[in-house]
Amino acid sequence: MVSPISIWRSLMFGGFSPQEWGRGSVLHRFVGWGRHWAQGSLLWPQFEAVGTALLAIIFMAAPFTSTTMLGIFMLLCGAFWALLTLADQPGKGLTPIHVLVFAYWCISAIAVGFSPVKMAAASGLAKLTANLCLFLLAARLLQNKQWLNRLVTVVLLVGLLVSSYGLRQQVDGVEQLATWNDPTSTLAQATRVYSFLGNPNLLAAYLVPMTGLSLSALVVWRRWWPKLLGATMVITNLLCLFFTQSRGGWLAVLALGATFFALCYFWWLPRLPQFWQRWSLPLAIAVALILGGGALIAVEPIRVRAMSIFAGREDSSNNFRINVWEGVKAMIRARPIIGIGPGNEAFNQIYPYYMRPRFTALSAYSIYLEILVETGIVGFTCMLWLLAVTLGKGIQLVKRCRQTLAPEGIWIMGALAAIAGLLVHGLVDTVWYRPPVSTLWWLLVAIVASQWASAQTRLGASEGENGAEPPLPQ
Repeated sequence: MVSPISIWRSLMFGGFSPQEWGRGSVLHRFVGWGRHWAQGSLLWPQFEAVGTALLAIIFMAAPFTSTTMLGIFMLLCGAFWALLTLADQPGKGLTPIHVLVFAYWCISAIAVGFSPVKMAAASGLAKLTANLCLFLLAARLLQNKQWLNRLVTVVLLVGLLVSSYGLRQQVDGVEQLATWNDPTSTLAQATRVYSFLGNPNLLAAYLVPMTGLSLSALVVWRRWWPKLLGATMVITNLLCLFFTQSRGGWLAVLALGATFFALCYFWWLPRLPQFWQRWSLPLAIAVALILGGGALIAVEPIRVRAMSIFAGREDSSNNFRINVWEGVKAMIRARPIIGIGPGNEAFNQIYPYYMRPRFTALSAYSIYLEILVETGIVGFTCMLWLLAVTLGKGIQLVKRCRQTLAPEGIWIMGALAAIAGLLVHGLVDTVWYRPPVSTLWWLLVAIVASQWASAQTRLGASEGENGAEPPLPQ
């Protein structure tokens, strides 16, 4: 009889071997065709640097430029990844995360074929493909720890610019582009900053990954000046996120902080004195509860916005989302298996047939409902599987890196914390479908995938030399 543990291990790709999978794959046989050209090419040694520069351009442009331009650069990432893959060794860089990402893309393509609005769904599939091209190139290049550190540094510097401009809006005041606060609330006229992104909820979602990665940078960067820069990034990102007054963003940063602290506690626990091993966790929880309770009592914006979460339909934002969700649930019931096809254009064409009167919407205002609408139960199951494997493999990597205090483990911790934060924010919004956030989302997933691939490559080399390297912990 098959045990639940063995089933779970299989679902989590325990014992996954890229080499064995490659030998059974027709597509994988193309990998390595260009190795002879690469070995004799003067340009090949610069390919990784050029590819990382291409990624850096995308992250520098994402908060400021159009979707079309970003899409072109992301598709270039796909072409660049294909060139690198043709010159790679068979099996290098392939992870369970890649397999599930490809599976989700296939399900989305099938959803296009069954969609009642095929052209609109095809446009959504093109956008998804562009984002996955970015993921593929990042997962390939960030196996090199030098490029990982450099690219994350560029991303964080751009985030510092965005958050700094948001703080300037708070100080100087800024025109509110929409009715973002409940008109009956005491905060109806309060400023909500949006920086270059045009929407406070979108800005909050953008700052969640920035906060997670800047916390990692604060730990990883060794010298005092870089650490001071990292601390500045953390403080600036958190302050700007606070001034967005985004309830989803606030919940996200709580989830991020709890996840990052739990991983740090696990990381340093064996090296702590016995007193701190016993009392650090209870003390941290007590301090968090005291600070959180004090903020709710003393800071009016936090108190008002936090209490509005429980106001139900009495809060205009809550009421709007509830009515949109009612229409979205009707859409899901109409096409539960494979959905209407990916993308906001497909949603915008189908939603009017199911919407409640006067409650127009551009999305489902929940990433989970959005995935169910776009790809049905099949795509939703695949996405949950992808998330479980990504988080599971990330935790395994942290376990392994903890043995030597390898700095890439800290980057993984920041990525996992940011993923947890975005998943919480995604309960009530779909902002990470927007390019400034979607690019960061796939970067976070790529960080985990790249370090898993790098660890497997090192394991393969060690086994080839010694034949005794232990497997990655399960």
